[in-house]
Amino acid sequence: MTALDRRTLLQVMLAAGAARAVGGALPAAAAASGLEFGPAQPFSYDWLKEHARALAAQPYSPPPRPDPAIVEKIDYDAHGKLRFRKDFALYRNGAYPISFQHVGMYFPKTVRMHAVDGDTAREVLYDPTLFTVTDDHVAAGLGHEPSAFAGFWVHEPRSAGDLDKVEPWATFLGASYFRGVGELGQVGLSARGIALAPGGSGPEEFPDFTDYWFVPAAGADDPVTVYALLNGPSVAGAYRFLLRRTSGVVMDIEANVHPRRTIERLGLAPITSMFWFSETAKPTMIDWRPEVHDSDGLALWTGAGERIWRPLNNPPRITISSFLDDNPRGFGLSQRDRNFDHYLDGVRYHLRPSAWVEPIGDWGKGVVQLVEIPTDDEIHDNICAMWIPDAPHGAGSHIQLAYRLHWLADEPYPTELGRCVATRLGNGGQPGQPRPKGVRKFMVEFLGGPLKELPMGVLPEAVLSASHGEFSYIFTEAVPDDVPGHWRAQFDLTVEGDKPVELRCFLRNGDQVLTETWLYQYHPESTV
Repeated sequence: MTALDRRTLLQVMLAAGAARAVGGALPAAAAASGLEFGPAQPFSYDWLKEHARALAAQPYSPPPRPDPAIVEKIDYDAHGKLRFRKDFALYRNGAYPISFQHVGMYFPKTVRMHAVDGDTAREVLYDPTLFTVTDDHVAAGLGHEPSAFAGFWVHEPRSAGDLDKVEPWATFLGASYFRGVGELGQVGLSARGIALAPGGSGPEEFPDFTDYWFVPAAGADDPVTVYALLNGPSVAGAYRFLLRRTSGVVMDIEANVHPRRTIERLGLAPITSMFWFSETAKPTMIDWRPEVHDSDGLALWTGAGERIWRPLNNPPRITISSFLDDNPRGFGLSQRDRNFDHYLDGVRYHLRPSAWVEPIGDWGKGVVQLVEIPTDDEIHDNICAMWIPDAPHGAGSHIQLAYRLHWLADEPYPTELGRCVATRLGNGGQPGQPRPKGVRKFMVEFLGGPLKELPMGVLPEAVLSASHGEFSYIFTEAVPDDVPGHWRAQFDLTVEGDKPVELRCFLRNGDQVLTETWLYQYHPESTV
């Protein structure tokens, strides 16, 4: 088919689509899209919450799957050829058009889309002609039912350029996964609606967002409103997202969760990332690049006001770390290292966004839990950070949580203290002398804050603690790079055996705390 044929066919489909609405008038904001809609149904957020509660009391029924034999053949390359025709985008003439994604090998289940107009909603009906499905493409064998929509993208306004060439600023695709673009124009780590015992003893369960309802943004400064129904073998839930395009992306999220059974670790506000290796610890010749990661640390702002930085690990075995808290002020997975020379590849890891969870309202007691899973490649998301509330979450319970999720270059409320900027490990002992076994040297660098105001000749004190092991050769010094406020703490740690060590360090001058708290989980066996 020639380009002219395709354009002609598209014009015909647009004209036909505008005339073939099902069940009456189209939603006003969507009328120009050329999409086909189902009949109007009553809709409200209160209805969705009640629907999720009732659903949790029933046996789980999975969402339909378009022909599995066909979908299984829609691999990465085949899926990349299934582009949604942007002239059919929902609200395509509005502030932020929405396009849809096709099912494939990695997201094989039907997700139903609905356009909201006042107190009613209409389903957006799937049609293969909405996508670039050629006659010889494997997806050509799929019919209209069940729907082959798998997710959606939120785009910049059409005035920003060709929707096929300008990266979408919010994407929802696969199970309950979603992402936002950071201030530096990149996507990277993901968020999820819920995480059920990741890294546990059994297979992890991945509930699905099975239905979405959309309310368009009234203007560029207003949010796109998305409602979502979550459903899985162990849980059902109703979610509301207010998606705002700022210098990055900000999402106000409310989750209403109804477990079908008692869940070992019910993780809310989860964010998921990839960490393979960094400057801290890298096996010899594993890869030509100095660092490969989407995030390099977990940042915490506790309810008591302490600021914590926990560098990530690629551990020798699945590791779960819990940080007890009461009404935390926030947590996030961050990419602090922004130096291209520390990565050197073409996928721009130095531009990956940081994601910060800001609680809204009273979260009470619980734990921020960090799950680190071993990986031998950059293709796997092996890091998860989430909040586990100290509340009943068995069958019949209801857990409600609200938070603001920031996709930015940095934390939205950075500390005024000095921040940890590097963690380096080496062999312990003194130069020119035999290096003792079981001794590891640490160099922890801090930058900025009150460190820039230290009087000449004043050395900050390194305050250290460890779950086990002994410290020696402890001192601090200004990093000799002529950067004001750039200091490092150096110490040796002697450990027997291979049990992980929980380390803690911050700098102070008398009673004045100068830096955030550095936490690190040292695995002696992985650095021998």
